[in-house]
Amino acid sequence: IYELFKDFKYVIPQGSPMSGIGNPYQTQSISNCFVIQSPYDSYGGILKADQELVQIAKRRGGVGFDISTIRPKGQSTGNCARTTDGIEVFMDRFSNSCREVAQGGRRGALMLTISVHHPQIRDFIKIKKDLCRVTGANISIRLSNEFLNAVRDNTEFQLRFPVDSSDPGISEMIPATDLWNEIIETAHACAEPGLLFWDNAIQNTPSDIYREFGFESTSTNPCGEIILSPGDSCRLMVINLLSFIDDPFTKNARFNYDKMSEVTQKAQRLMDDMIDLELEQIEKIIAKIDLDPEPDEVKQIEKNLWLDIETMARLGRRTGLGVTAVGDALAALGITYGSDESIKVVEKLYMTLAVNAYRSSCILAKERGAFEVHNHDLERDHPFLTRIWNAAPDVYEMSKKFGRRNIALTTTAPAGSVSVLTQTTSGIEPAYLLKYTRRKKINQEIESNARVDFVDDSGDSWQEYDVYHHGFKKWMETTGLTDSDKSPYSGATSSDIDWVQKIKLQAAAQKWVCHAISNTTNVPADTDVDTVKKIYMAGWESGCKGVTVYRDGSRAGVLVSSTDCDDNNETKFEMHDAPTRPPELSCSIHHTTIQGEAWTILVGLMDGRPYEVMGGLQKYIEI
Repeated sequence: IYELFKDFKYVIPQGSPMSGIGNPYQTQSISNCFVIQSPYDSYGGILKADQELVQIAKRRGGVGFDISTIRPKGQSTGNCARTTDGIEVFMDRFSNSCREVAQGGRRGALMLTISVHHPQIRDFIKIKKDLCRVTGANISIRLSNEFLNAVRDNTEFQLRFPVDSSDPGISEMIPATDLWNEIIETAHACAEPGLLFWDNAIQNTPSDIYREFGFESTSTNPCGEIILSPGDSCRLMVINLLSFIDDPFTKNARFNYDKMSEVTQKAQRLMDDMIDLELEQIEKIIAKIDLDPEPDEVKQIEKNLWLDIETMARLGRRTGLGVTAVGDALAALGITYGSDESIKVVEKLYMTLAVNAYRSSCILAKERGAFEVHNHDLERDHPFLTRIWNAAPDVYEMSKKFGRRNIALTTTAPAGSVSVLTQTTSGIEPAYLLKYTRRKKINQEIESNARVDFVDDSGDSWQEYDVYHHGFKKWMETTGLTDSDKSPYSGATSSDIDWVQKIKLQAAAQKWVCHAISNTTNVPADTDVDTVKKIYMAGWESGCKGVTVYRDGSRAGVLVSSTDCDDNNETKFEMHDAPTRPPELSCSIHHTTIQGEAWTILVGLMDGRPYEVMGGLQKYIEI
């Protein structure tokens, strides 16, 4: 095990496992990802969900849940309010709860999802246009094939509540393309909401075979790569692909698939061991709850939550084994990320991961027993499992005879912090830039004297420092060359890659991933809305479970091009001629906090595009 972990060379636990395993100083979960029950449609149900996300966040877990169960605004109630508030006020509540929970210098992580059929979908789409709202959560829409087919065919689709009802109490038919335009225009402007192709996800996630046992997927973790059922959790670990290349950055470079197969099988075994470590942690959490001085009625929701998590972990033994350094591995082989050759190689890499993870899980089932609800007959003809079995008939034979140890196995998570440890590209992503400025969040309670270079829209402080990409430095050391245009990274950084090829690459990997993939399609600032529509539609049609598009400049980020600032850290602007201002302009209205005071910002729009910006203290502006 030590040789696998040493120098972050082969196997790296991510986040919570790295923080919690062998740590006697705090009582925490070693699971990265949780999904909790969608709120029951009552104040009690909403408060229960609010408490559960806080209880998980304080143990270092990221939380996701779906809010499609909350009645739309204006419906009758039996209390003195008389009508419902709808989703928005509760989205603010959940977001604020997440932001208030400290996790040793970092804040909680939350994903809120909603069905595209919910009658308040438009309010969900636009809520984050206000820069002061829902700052503590990512938001994503569960898009159904029903909706996406209606978009493609330019027909109507149904808004309804309940969203999964065949005889809903609330129903409205609207043009699908109108709503699609609203979704994409907002994603184009602010990189949210994210889009989840929910039927693709459900049909190709093997745990959903066992929905009658509680494994029906309802939402995702905060970064969208783990699709989960209520009460279930997952732990993350990655394999460093760069370590399997012999003679990297030379003409003799080759990928050692045999070595990767060996390490993958060992890593899956470690992932199964990690479930038992998590069950031990849950026992400690429950013991601490029992010893806490609060009355039992105060502690009951927290205790029941961890008992449910323990049950689901035992029943399914879910794992999240992935890879990192895809971008560097391709460059070390002399292959340009995004090329047709790279797509073929990426698919082979992910097939190697999947086949050997499943092979290992079947061997573990023979040794230790299958996950408790395993039933081979239920799994017949499942599209994802059939793909694995066709590629590796020995895995099929073992699965039929012994079952497998884990209900679902593989993913590709973001690996930002891990990539700093491994000094490689992150997850499935290419190199972001060959030189860039990185932002590190400052915990002002601990680092009160730290230099603050940047304050984001949420009021969080960041420090900036320059970084040269390690793979590029390795290439220069190996070849003696310095011209980036001659390197295998040329034309292959995140802003260079053609989006069509990026989607094809993600789809090739998704064929062999039983959860999902966290992957960002980066596009230039001048990318138009129609192009973003094409990207999302291509993602759905190619079998991806979700797609994220980031248009440069649409959100304050952690990595910043070093060319964005001059030597004095002053932002550079390019001047352009503008048409004469008409007497009146429509505008979008934003609210933010600047140095502790509330401001209102007005963005004047001409032909739907920003023309001018003005603002002032909120108390002086009447809207």
